[in-house]
Formats: sequence, structure tokens, C-alpha cells
Amino acid sequence: MADSDVGAASDAYGRGGGGRRSGRAVTVAAAGVLALATLAVGCGPQDPGADALGQPSAPATTAPPAPSPTDDGKGATAGATTEPATTTPPASPSAPPPPAEPVTAPPPTASSLAPSTAPAPRVLLRTGSEGAQVRELQARLRQIGHFGRTPTGYYGTVTAEAVRSFQAKRGTEATGATDAVTWRKLLAMTRTPTADELDPPTERPVAKPDERCLTGRVLCISKKSRTLAWMIDGRVVSAMDVRFGSEYTPTREGEFPVFWKSRDHVSTLYDTPMPYALFFSGGQAVHYSADFAANGYGGASHGCVNVRDKAKVAALFDQVKNGDKVVIYW
Repeated sequence: MADSDVGAASDAYGRGGGGRRSGRAVTVAAAGVLALATLAVGCGPQDPGADALGQPSAPATTAPPAPSPTDDGKGATAGATTEPATTTPPASPSAPPPPAEPVTAPPPTASSLAPSTAPAPRVLLRTGSEGAQVRELQARLRQIGHFGRTPTGYYGTVTAEAVRSFQAKRGTEATGATDAVTWRKLLAMTRTPTADELDPPTERPVAKPDERCLTGRVLCISKKSRTLAWMIDGRVVSAMDVRFGSEYTPTREGEFPVFWKSRDHVSTLYDTPMPYALFFSGGQAVHYSADFAANGYGGASHGCVNVRDKAKVAALFDQVKNGDKVVIYW
């Protein structure tokens, strides 16, 4: 009950009527105060001490008044004896125990009010990551239909979207980053990838080589199949996926010699990295492209032959020599 409610009850039942309150008025006042108190407790929020505070108090035990000669309305009777007044009633085994001491709950602390949050799972791989574990991630996602390309070992936007799709389907937060929980779920649903799954030759079958590719040391590049086959005397040593320039900056077709190798090349025209560059015609070269690894065939080069498998083009760079042939055909 609020302080104002208590005051209202006092005004209503403790004043007026000549200054002396009758027994009936006191009883009515007490009942009104009790009713307001009951409403205040019943409508308010519960707290840890509510059970203790809400226990009913034991009924007060008062001594019955001594019999009066006129209590029965008949007046005094000569020679009648009266029982002596009893000031304290005898103890009764069924009498309720005295009321318990009120229990006050300790005030909440800042730590108890703060929401409990579990630590976020550790992120293992994210956009920009590279290496063997990324290649395994891609191969495992491909096994269950979430990654539709050959593994490249580069964690780009395509891989992030595949991870996000996997997470959403499994009811976890779809962040696109591979955390420990996502990795454990993926391991439980897939098998260890084979060597061919981790490092397949190409996404599409290697095209039938042009006749100019059948002799000597040749980078045999088909625009139709979008593949590069490194061939020596008609034998395919290695193969990889490639992409070409756009219609505005097309990759030249024909036969060219490799005239310059630049391992850590950066384009002076576009200020972009061109690692493992094998130049064959002006500024056009075969080289690794992080954008191709990340976004696939959604983009194009400025005329170069992009390779998206960094490990393969690095090995190719070490094997090719200046003067080796480059044949680009449909």
C-alpha cells in the first residue's frame, strides 16, 4: 500500500464523531486497511521474499473478560459464586507458532542483472583465408551440394556464400565465416576428400588440343573449354581452369612465345597484383588471379589469361621457360 492510501484510511476512520472511536469503527478501519494492503500485494510483482512476507500472522490470544453479574441480563444472584478471571489462557498444543521474522531478499547486483552470454565460437577460416584447409572446406561443401566449383584453396565471396548456405540450412547463425561449430557439423556430414576431389584437373573437361600444341613445350589454351593444358611433346603434364578478357579487352588468339617471367608482378596500368606472370603478347600474360579464385566466371580480365588455382600456376611458373609456346584458340 502506498503512503497516501494509509493516510486516506486514517482520515476516514480516525477522525470525526466527537473524537472517540467506537469498537465498530476501529473494526471497519482495520478491515479497510487490510483490504487495501491485500490489493497492493496481489497486484505487485513477486520478489524472492514474497513467501515470507506474505505469511499470515498468528491470531492474537486475549484473555476472556471476567464474568459480570449482569452478563446474562438477569442481574445479580444472591450467594452466587464466580470463577476468578483468567488473565492468560493455558497453552494449547494446536496453537499456531509465532509469526516468522520477515526475510528481506538482498538487492540485485549488476552481475545478476546482466544477461548471460556464451562466448562466440572461434572462427577458423574467413574471407581472405588461403591454404589446404580452405581447399578441404570447399571439397567437403561440394560433396553435399553447397559448392558447385572445383576447390581453389582461396576463401572468397563464392566460398563465403556456400558456407552461409550450409549454416542457414543447419540452423546456425549464417555468418559466412567457418567457425568451430560449423566445421564440426561439416565433418560429421562428409567424408575425407580424395586427392582428385581436393585437386581436380579442371572444372570442365580439357579440350582436344590444337595441332600446334602437339609438338614441343606448349601452353595450350582453349577459349571454348576455358582450360589451360601444359603439354610437352603432346603429353598433358598439368591442366587448370582459366578465364579471359571481356569483349572490350579481349585476350588475343594465336601462337606466341613466352618472353618474360615475373613472379611478383604488379600491373602498372591497373595497379593490381599479377603473381606468377608469364608474358606472351605485349602486356597480356598467364597469371594467378585472386579475383578469379574468389568470384569465378562472374568477372573477366583486362586481356590476360587468369588462373584461379594458385598452387598449380606456381608450379607452372617454375616449369615454363622463356621461349616456350603459348597457343590460344577456340
